[in-house]
Amino acid sequence: MKDKILALLLAAFAGVRKDGLSVLAGSLAMQANTEDEAKELVGKLTAEQVNSFVTDWRKDADAEISRSNSTYEQGLKKKYDFVEKKPENPAPDPAPAPGAFDAAAMQKAIADAVKAAVEPLQAKITGFETVGISTTRKEQLAEAIKDTPKSYQDSILSAFGNMSFTDDAAFQGYLDTTKQNVAALTQELADQGLGGHQKPTFGSANSEGVSSAVADYIKTKAEPSGAFVGKEV
Repeated sequence: MKDKILALLLAAFAGVRKDGLSVLAGSLAMQANTEDEAKELVGKLTAEQVNSFVTDWRKDADAEISRSNSTYEQGLKKKYDFVEKKPENPAPDPAPAPGAFDAAAMQKAIADAVKAAVEPLQAKITGFETVGISTTRKEQLAEAIKDTPKSYQDSILSAFGNMSFTDDAAFQGYLDTTKQNVAALTQELADQGLGGHQKPTFGSANSEGVSSAVADYIKTKAEPSGAFVGKEV
């Protein structure tokens, strides 16, 4: 249910941070048991409410990261018995004697250690967000082409795996274009004589990308229903 609500939020509030909408979707998922209830919940939200929620969540998340960094740094200072460096005097300090404690070097070592510890975590978070966005977009694309022949679906989804988008707006443009192509394909099938009948089930596609079921159906509609014959003697 969370994924369905997230897809609805992404469509309704394009441009809002994906990670924030994901948190909001998780909260709304606890209040909805059906897709209709999910749509009703999302429909009641305003852009101001959503932006306020994401902004507050981001502040809390940033504060938590800052506290974690501070705790880690304090732990290093305690471990190495480090004392904060005093403001520099106008005159340069004399070079430390061999073997003397170098506060500046220790401070730099601590800063480098904190950076090395935090960077892998930030990279992992970014990776999770990227995978989540890609999965959600693929689900939206699959939903848009679900009523087309399987050969067409396989072609679109295979090509999608090699695509990249700069932001949600770029993906939405691609999705809208795909929906237009699907509508054109549906109309083309209708023009061939399928529009006035129950939609056939698409089977495996032949070498021309058309399923055998569709090909047989078109063939039967193209042939005369029966030829006139005289009375048998």
